[in-house]
Amino acid sequence: MQRITPGPAWPLHGADATRAIEAAAAAALPPHTLMQRAGGALARLALALVPHARTVWVACGPGNNGGDGLEAAALLAQVHRRVIVTWLGDAQHAGLPADARQALARAQAGSVLFAQEPPPQPDLIIDAILGLGARGPLPERALAWQAHMAQAGVPVLAADLPSGLDADTGQGPAVRATHTLSLLTLKPGLFTAQGRDAAGEVWLDDLGAGQALAATAPTAWLSPAPPIRARPHASHKGSWGDVAVVGGAPGMTGAALLAARAALQGGAGRVFVGLLDDAGLAVDIVQPGLMFRAVDALDPAVLHVACGCGGGDAVRQALPRWISRAASLVLDADALNAIAADTSLQAQLKARGLRTPGSTVLTPHPLEAARLLACTASQVQADRLGAARSLAERLQSVVVLKGSGTVIAAPGSTPWINPTGNARLATAGTGDVLAGLVASRLANGLTALEAARSAVYAHGACADGWPEGEALSAAALAQRVR
Repeated sequence: MQRITPGPAWPLHGADATRAIEAAAAAALPPHTLMQRAGGALARLALALVPHARTVWVACGPGNNGGDGLEAAALLAQVHRRVIVTWLGDAQHAGLPADARQALARAQAGSVLFAQEPPPQPDLIIDAILGLGARGPLPERALAWQAHMAQAGVPVLAADLPSGLDADTGQGPAVRATHTLSLLTLKPGLFTAQGRDAAGEVWLDDLGAGQALAATAPTAWLSPAPPIRARPHASHKGSWGDVAVVGGAPGMTGAALLAARAALQGGAGRVFVGLLDDAGLAVDIVQPGLMFRAVDALDPAVLHVACGCGGGDAVRQALPRWISRAASLVLDADALNAIAADTSLQAQLKARGLRTPGSTVLTPHPLEAARLLACTASQVQADRLGAARSLAERLQSVVVLKGSGTVIAAPGSTPWINPTGNARLATAGTGDVLAGLVASRLANGLTALEAARSAVYAHGACADGWPEGEALSAAALAQRVR
């Protein structure tokens, strides 16, 4: 059993892949073994989380997820815990899977107490209502249990998934767990959309199915911490690339400055700022190392460009030049909106991706992604992995779909979900900081996918390490992120 924390790369398997792994593992074992192992893992983690628990409430559904809970209940009762089970099954056991039927018999034969209503003051709750195969809202009785869990003020351990959470998308009106023990595999839905809030602290027990797990291609990957790149002593500013930030239309200069500051802080050798505002700004007193140039004086062929931050309507005219000629390109904000509204720019961007793969990154938030995909933001959020993959293929670019569990997708490859970051980043300007940080990684010689993964991880990790009690602003983030 392992606690899942940011750092390593973890394979994530969706519902279909997990079922295939389960079938392969079960075929090599005696009947009921996997469910017994699952119940044992749940019981062990429950005792580790609340070792002095006296009353444990196990909420069980009528399927195999409920069977895992029933196995855990029987084991906890054997070690002298007062275990109360509420169960959604019926007296005739209609439709009850064979493994769950056996688990029910074990629980009934022991000292487990079955009740119609939850206990008033449990010390620990195990949520085993719905699992991998569940779709749609919780049953009516389970909704009442969900409300009781939310008000109990004690640890809630979810078996495999918080009940109601979609394993693939992270959507659903799910139980809010404090801990989730994912069984056999880690599911993508635990790490994106509503999954991060629903799952709490995530643990994994592969139930001894490592061989079947290794033989099955992952649906996605949990993005790892980027390697630390040592800089040779015999290097100079030209060794680390030149970034140009093109944006800052009238009234939005700050967005371009945030991106440029982040690019310099992130390790670019030099950073140029091409403002679309003709106000004549010549120096950034916060970061005087930035160099201001007329946009037309910048040579795209030798620059790693972040375009669109505060670009307004003015960025549209500048885009063809940068799309066709930039050494590498990060497109954000108003650049994305201009591309969404212009099919010729879309065609030009796709041609760039086919001509020079690994050189372009798009950093949309869900609404910008929706405009590019000609759908709604709610449709994007309903399947974040699918939306990011679709957009990457459509525009032949690496896509960073921002949000809780940012998704990074590249054409023809398995997507990544970033494990760092928190709601402190939900403030104006942090996306501009990310765009500049991606550009700095491109200037350092990383491919578009490597640059996107590295920058997104560092951006989120900086927010995760932010001092308690100190407000996170984009300006402060741009000065600290690396």
